[in-house]
Amino acid sequence: MIAYLNGTLAEKDITRVIVECGGVGYEVFIPISTFDRLPAEGERVKLFTHHEVREDAQILFGFASAAEREAFALVTTVSGVGPKLALAVLSGLTVGDLQLAISQGDAKRLATIKGIGRKTAERIVVELRDKINPIEALANATSVVSKEQGAVLRDAMLALSALGFSEEVARAKVQQVLAADPSLSDTETILKKALSS
Repeated sequence: MIAYLNGTLAEKDITRVIVECGGVGYEVFIPISTFDRLPAEGERVKLFTHHEVREDAQILFGFASAAEREAFALVTTVSGVGPKLALAVLSGLTVGDLQLAISQGDAKRLATIKGIGRKTAERIVVELRDKINPIEALANATSVVSKEQGAVLRDAMLALSALGFSEEVARAKVQQVLAADPSLSDTETILKKALSS
């Protein structure tokens, strides 16, 4: 199996690229999130890949990060969701926002992605909800927090969990504090406000 490609970006298109490695050009299908992070043609590129072997073809799917590749593999485990639909999901949401939507049971958000209907969105939520850590999902969601704030929120939720609160209650308390004051940036203040609410 091909785990990643590290070579020259020979061609790029919004849905596919060709990466030249050792004189061989590999066609790789990508989500828009990966396209946005590609260098210019002719420059070095590293793509984490999912190598799919079928009876009639071998197809490579490429991602800018290992987290995207893992999310792709996870989404393709859902019944009725193939690689093309999984690429559409990753083109419509960041990995963090996808995890958050799944952990919160937000099938409506998933259904806004082109190609994903209501039933497919609900199936994704039902089949993957138990496989997503809600604390990590909230900490990684770009629609809720900045990258810097994510670690602080994760620490606050873990501290509340250590104090005996369930993950769901800890997440709700931290979200409530964040909604009241989005500028908070230290764990201690968030924890104090969460405990007093």
